[in-house]
Amino acid sequence: MEILWFLIALCMLAAVIGPVVLRRRGGIRLVAPGSPEAADPADYGFVRQELLDVRMPGPDQDLEDVLEVVQRSQDWRAAAQLLAGTPKEGEVRWQRVQAFAGAASLELAQHPGEGGRWLRAWRAESPKDAGGAQVHAEFLVQQAWRTSTPGTDDFRIILEEARTVCGEAALLSPGDPVPYIVELAVARGLAYPEPEFDRLWAKILDRAPAHMGAHLAALSYRSEKWHGSRNAADTFATAAAARAPQGSLLAALPLFAVYEHLPEVNLVNGFYQSAVVTKAMEGALYAVHAARPDDPMLAHVRHLLILFLVRAERWSEAMNQLRHVDGHVGALPWTHSPDPAADYAVYRALAVAGYEANGGSPATLPG
Repeated sequence: MEILWFLIALCMLAAVIGPVVLRRRGGIRLVAPGSPEAADPADYGFVRQELLDVRMPGPDQDLEDVLEVVQRSQDWRAAAQLLAGTPKEGEVRWQRVQAFAGAASLELAQHPGEGGRWLRAWRAESPKDAGGAQVHAEFLVQQAWRTSTPGTDDFRIILEEARTVCGEAALLSPGDPVPYIVELAVARGLAYPEPEFDRLWAKILDRAPAHMGAHLAALSYRSEKWHGSRNAADTFATAAAARAPQGSLLAALPLFAVYEHLPEVNLVNGFYQSAVVTKAMEGALYAVHAARPDDPMLAHVRHLLILFLVRAERWSEAMNQLRHVDGHVGALPWTHSPDPAADYAVYRALAVAGYEANGGSPATLPG
């Protein structure tokens, strides 16, 4: 396993200059960029790193079309119309709210003072629009985490404003879980006491008891790095998986709990082949197999599986996940990186190299 981590570090340095990993039966090593022996993800039809979409975990053509219109025209109405036609209780609405907020936040970062004008206009011109209020609340949450440091006055001020907007959004759309799901990130950042967090969580369970996105947000609050513990997170994830309806991706939640508590430096040989990690991976693989092909959270689970399968050197299974999600990288674990596309590309290159080192080729990868 030590050699794998060494390769990951080297690949990160080489990611910007092209595929550099040699195919060699039984093992992988780095070669010069452009070498004819280098494993090339393009051979599998994978998208070039610079063209990877960092906004969302998987394709949503309606959302992509509307985002293009909104950002080109700076007119919010198409976004409002799309959200108005998106069911309240499902995962898709939450993902679209996140995507619109993320687009506005990224615009503002790229063009300070000017970017995201369409969101400001949306709120000013249609203050009673529930979708606009939800996007505004999520925008504030993303701004807090992106532009300030947890624990600082700036961070707290932005999240307090987000909390207020969450309340406004909840009043505008009774029965909609999204304002409360947005508030889960506020609860984490502002360190809600556990009784207050539990009241918030109960409101979500009343409205969408099997909402995967909500469970992922709640899991972060309960993790050791925030306001819980490793045991609290594992208990939460295991209980959710146990009561998950047939076909629900909640069965994959224990793998996210493992990810929340990965050691900064792994000194345990074979950690990713250990019983605990293997059991969580198998649960996630089962959930993926049992889920509906159009489940909007399916890409989220596949992306996390790629990281674990590569680290466990299960190359063929990693390639199988890659062929389903390649092109979009707006999901954990890549979104924890300053450059999600580059981080994803490293793991993709390792998966290709490991697959070919063990006899795989584009011809043998199932379509």
